[in-house]
Amino acid sequence: MREFSVPPIVTVGDAANLTDPVWDNAEVAPDTVQFARPTPGADGTTTSWTEVTCLQFRDEVAAVARGLIAAGIAPGVRVGLMSRTRYEWTLLDYAIWTVGAVTVPIYETSSAEQAAWILEDSNAVAVVVETDAHAALIAGVQDRLPELDHVWQIDHGGVDELVATGATVELAEVERRRKAVRAQDLATIIYTSGTTGRPKGCMLTHRNMYADIANAVPVLPNLFNAGASTLLFLPLAHAFARLIQIGLVQARATMAHCADTKNLVAELQAFRPTFILSVPRVFEKVYNAAKQKAEADGKAGIFARAEQVAIAYSEALETPGGPGLALRAQHVVFDRLVYGKLRAALGGRCRDAISGGAPLGARLGHFFRGIGVTVLEGYGLTETSPAAAANLPTGTRMGTVGRPLPGVTVRIEDDGEILISGELVFQGYWRNETATAETLSSDGWFRTGDLGQLDSDGYLSITGRKKELIVTASGKNVAPAVLEDLVRAHPLISQCVVVGDRKPFIAALVTLDEEALPAWLESAGMPADTPVEQLREHEALRKEIQAAIDTANQAVSKAEAIKVFRVLPRDFTETTGELTPSLKVKRQVVHKTYAAEIADIYRG
Repeated sequence: MREFSVPPIVTVGDAANLTDPVWDNAEVAPDTVQFARPTPGADGTTTSWTEVTCLQFRDEVAAVARGLIAAGIAPGVRVGLMSRTRYEWTLLDYAIWTVGAVTVPIYETSSAEQAAWILEDSNAVAVVVETDAHAALIAGVQDRLPELDHVWQIDHGGVDELVATGATVELAEVERRRKAVRAQDLATIIYTSGTTGRPKGCMLTHRNMYADIANAVPVLPNLFNAGASTLLFLPLAHAFARLIQIGLVQARATMAHCADTKNLVAELQAFRPTFILSVPRVFEKVYNAAKQKAEADGKAGIFARAEQVAIAYSEALETPGGPGLALRAQHVVFDRLVYGKLRAALGGRCRDAISGGAPLGARLGHFFRGIGVTVLEGYGLTETSPAAAANLPTGTRMGTVGRPLPGVTVRIEDDGEILISGELVFQGYWRNETATAETLSSDGWFRTGDLGQLDSDGYLSITGRKKELIVTASGKNVAPAVLEDLVRAHPLISQCVVVGDRKPFIAALVTLDEEALPAWLESAGMPADTPVEQLREHEALRKEIQAAIDTANQAVSKAEAIKVFRVLPRDFTETTGELTPSLKVKRQVVHKTYAAEIADIYRG
């Protein structure tokens, strides 16, 4: 199949904007709890939650908006927002939209150069930062930002300062400014973290984001409903987390924020969400940690059997007869022994999850559904607001990213590239007409750069990135993602980068999981703090990794199989530059940093 389209459920009117649900909720359901704000204890973990109702949230948004108006923030100007995921991020985002301004998110882990580029390129007139470190970072580049008139800091009472400043502004002015915002107006410029080159600013209008979420909410009723709740821990600078934010407001569900993922397990157990969203790497780590703990406790055999039953049970759900009596009985037993403990780690109430940003893989999808947590894998890019396709409760096909969401059309070009059209497609790249023309056709089709296939029922499978295709010296095209995903499934392995472009064979660079390594070292009779540098040629370790390589190679032809691998001396991190803030590998950085390793693989 070359094209599949799903008609829209909701059409966004010209006068609509993203703040409408906030005001509507305050009128229709003023006492419904929209947010839960954490109260941290001495150790940094949450001891209690303060509820924020729909009416309180509307009033707080209006109060901050008054402060922005008093500060001279005019419609259409850009306001930077650099903070971890916390309640104030959401509050400020809606206040900026209320006055007709444009939110420009900046990852809180960004370097001074990255933040300066985003603020300079977007011509931001103000920025809200969170910490002293952020404030110092901005101060250090302020000479490059002549248009930046205001810097507010959350940790130093910046929100209270805005509220106090705006006390003299009439509420009627807030309402006038809010109602003047139209669907076609710019809502945000999100700079793609990018795996190469300077980040580009994706221009998304109120209509783009509103059309995306308004059409997603009706087909995901188990996630977006008045009784649902989630603990948001992904960066709100990422379009994926941002979409969930506006979806929860749209559906009057309850949202809490987790600013520090070091406390994530404790926060999940304290808040007990009904669903979570994450990137595949987090689901991989949950699985790997559970498997490693079972092995350390001498229960490796029990876990292995429980895993087999979970996957078989999930697979059987897709057959006409469903799981058989014997399989159901085994599932009940392992639910008491294993699955219930895994669900308890997520708070005990979580039955659904959303995964995006990278391929999850059918194995993990079946495992989690088998233990009682259905992970709905979806697909999209910042340029598509971002959700373009998703598996739904009414239709899930493991190993795919689902069918197009309502209002979206997906087309597969002759070369396999995925094209997307619909009201969710962005307006282009800020001040970059060349890049816009390369990716956005005159009739609204967005070239994703991803390669994929549509099956006869419209389910989309992602097979790789167009620019990441490896062509070996013999002319064989190899999509690295298939191999990398399978290699990473091993508990000891953190990252895998497949190489071999214009080379005689395929090879892989592998990094070790720093959390899983100590237990393996102990089982191998070595000190837990043994550096990776001393392990790179260790026979037992290489045997473990070779097993993962062998498993991955079964999924491809001999010409595509990994022939050689290298264990790198450290893991990839955002700090060292190999990962984006959304945990995607920057291949060009890895290739440059480890050029000597790659050259050595092919030497002789």
